[in-house]
Amino acid sequence: MSKTVPQTLPADWRDFFALTKPRVMSLVIFTGLCGLLAAPGSIHPVLGFTAILCIAVGAGGAAALNQWWEADIDAGMKRTAQRPLPAGRMDPVSARDFGVGLSVASVLVMGLGVSWLAASILAISIVYYAVVYTIWLKPRTPQNIVIGGGAGAFPPLIGWVAVTGEITLMPVLLFAIIFFWTPPHFWALALFVQSDYAKVGIPMLPVVAGEKATRRQILIYSIILLPLSATPWLIGGTGAIYGISALVLSGLFLGLSLPVAFRRRRGEDDPMSPEKRLFGFSVLYLFALFAALVADRLI
Repeated sequence: MSKTVPQTLPADWRDFFALTKPRVMSLVIFTGLCGLLAAPGSIHPVLGFTAILCIAVGAGGAAALNQWWEADIDAGMKRTAQRPLPAGRMDPVSARDFGVGLSVASVLVMGLGVSWLAASILAISIVYYAVVYTIWLKPRTPQNIVIGGGAGAFPPLIGWVAVTGEITLMPVLLFAIIFFWTPPHFWALALFVQSDYAKVGIPMLPVVAGEKATRRQILIYSIILLPLSATPWLIGGTGAIYGISALVLSGLFLGLSLPVAFRRRRGEDDPMSPEKRLFGFSVLYLFALFAALVADRLI
């Protein structure tokens, strides 16, 4: 972990914003909002906005702490070398304090303004990502993304609890869907950037176990995702709009995982490689699935 960056330049607001990983945050905000909108009952619009804002700010704080800790690793990887810390546009202390400030503020505001149960889950999600995943799991085990996937699965659970004030089977299922979606989504990416991870010594599954094992694991998780995504419908928690959407989307996901699973050679420069198609669709998949959840609830 880097604690000093030579010739640090003055950071501006864009560098602080980049620390929050805005692309990842957009998915966090969306799934959290969907959990809130799909939950039974109602919440005052101001409190609902506050809950989603706290989810976003908490995710941004965790992302900033992740980049503070991994500055050396990011500097050694092509796709992350231009982040504010490895590029020398920010000093580590500012990044650390920014991350801590966002994290603490998000939990306190959520607790005081919305629900202490939702705030507690938000706090757990921040610690899970910034400490359990970033510091402990990621540098030590090729199962890092499997166990660490829980960090990104909390937002719909938090949104649901903000409305209902309780944890029931439905939000747990939403958590589980993202949990099992994360490994095939991330490993599809890892297959075509594995040289970066190998260079900095991060034991991602393709680096440690090889491509064949990674492709097999992608297929296994994609198979599990199909019935799991339909379970909210099967138990009567949603209607047919969500259920049919889940079956179609998960069927497509599984279909795209098949050429990844049975491919022998990888072409990193092929923009239409099976790995890149699966990775691209996996992002669309989660947006579409949770949009169907909300549409089912509202219609």
